[in-house]
Amino acid sequence: MMMKRLHIPLAVIAIASLVAPSWNASAQTASEDLPIMPETVDLSQGATLYAENCAACHGAELEGQPDWRSPGPDGILPAPPHDDTGHTWHHSDAVLYNYTALGGEEVMARMGLPFDSGMPGFADILTPQEIWNILAYIQSTWPDRIQEMQAVRTEAEISAQGDR
Repeated sequence: MMMKRLHIPLAVIAIASLVAPSWNASAQTASEDLPIMPETVDLSQGATLYAENCAACHGAELEGQPDWRSPGPDGILPAPPHDDTGHTWHHSDAVLYNYTALGGEEVMARMGLPFDSGMPGFADILTPQEIWNILAYIQSTWPDRIQEMQAVRTEAEISAQGDR
């Protein structure tokens, strides 16, 4: 039987990412350990790697693709902005890491949600440290208020993981 692929609204993805288990993307197996941003990151390398690996879809200025909230003719959502106008900052560090390392389709499949995603996984292209450097660079462009809200989400997820 062929399973129909669902085009899940971003709100559902956001909710699922909060309640779903996290994975260590470098091992690409289910794990109880959250990927946690290292204490040391290289923003300059992150900017360079972003330009080389992310800007083609997410924009040189992190602006995303036009009409990023509406699926294209292929049913796939365009790349969202990573600046403060998008939803990237709504997610914890672990969610951002997993989505970047594994790709959107794989992350959602591991949650049991079939989803066509234009976001490829980069775990075979970038090292975990390089992924963290890119994410840290993106975060460094956000206003302080947005950085603080995103940090609270990250801390809440880490705290919840410790309670298990």
